[in-house]
Amino acid sequence: MKKLLLFLIANTFLLLSCSEKPPETSFMIAAWTGGDIAETEEEWHTQLDHFSSNGLTDLFLSASPEETGLVVNLADNYNINIHAWVWTLNRPGDTTAAQHPEWYAVNRNGDNSYDYRAYVDYYQWLSPFSEGARDYIKSNMAKYAKIPGLTSVHLDYVRYVDVILGADLQPKYDLVQDRQFPEYDYGYHPNARREFEELFGVDPMQMEHPELSMEWLQFRLNAVTSLVNEIAEIVHNEDKMLTAAVFPFPEMSRQMVRQDWASWDLDFALPMLYQNFYRQNLEWIQFSTEQGVREAHDRFDIVAGLYIPALNPEELQTAVQKAKAGGAIGISVFDINALSEEHWKVLSSISSRN
Repeated sequence: MKKLLLFLIANTFLLLSCSEKPPETSFMIAAWTGGDIAETEEEWHTQLDHFSSNGLTDLFLSASPEETGLVVNLADNYNINIHAWVWTLNRPGDTTAAQHPEWYAVNRNGDNSYDYRAYVDYYQWLSPFSEGARDYIKSNMAKYAKIPGLTSVHLDYVRYVDVILGADLQPKYDLVQDRQFPEYDYGYHPNARREFEELFGVDPMQMEHPELSMEWLQFRLNAVTSLVNEIAEIVHNEDKMLTAAVFPFPEMSRQMVRQDWASWDLDFALPMLYQNFYRQNLEWIQFSTEQGVREAHDRFDIVAGLYIPALNPEELQTAVQKAKAGGAIGISVFDINALSEEHWKVLSSISSRN
């Protein structure tokens, strides 16, 4: 039996003691959103009522712990599960992190991610090799994990900077990434270099082509994996689930962003199957879902992330069908503000609630 179902069964009595809503085991219909969709409790009631009446089962909310806790309480009236969507290693505008330059990731040129921001200004990445950064990240996650009634802590940006962008994104930055350029190749924090040299007798900076070293790649993958699994222990100790937004399928993730999510202690993963980013068709959604399901080995479930700006209502219907055929237990759309009335009709039509 899959981990998500076991978790829900094990916590049935706890959930029923806290509210009247039963655990959801049907096809998940979810969305990502920021907290800016409502400013008052009355506005939240209006939004949540609209979401629920149109079949939404889960909401991945990016907000402070305080606002998240408020929304969790309100959502209980509408049978919607709330997940705390938290940016993990990419921390733009984080004033605490900014006081610790030694926390930041370093690229193959030796540039600190706070000073040199690859691609966009909001790329300000902490290093999974910095103990200070790891402790800070875990303390943030613990705050969310303690929120009563929260369904999961949902990790995002839990990886390195994109060493290779999707095919459709490269022209936006006037790039042709036919190889791994040093300015986008991250993971060269001093701690990483020292620890790797202690193991293998060579500083990766001294390699002629460190980007081709399988040992160096795996070493960096392991650093993120160990951080996620330490977060998982914290979150699970609070009887919450751990979920994550990840790149499309495991091998692609390892190569493009140094993210080995198939090795994580998740309850379910949400691969972002944004086919237009990679100049792919809708069949690719099923293909990518199948790869994730296969590598998860029944340890956790897959919820397919779909990009609404690239899907008209008819295409959304097809994308949902492809995700189901690939083995997904649900879908999550990015983001809720992009949904038209016709999109909502599609979601409502596939909902088991209607």
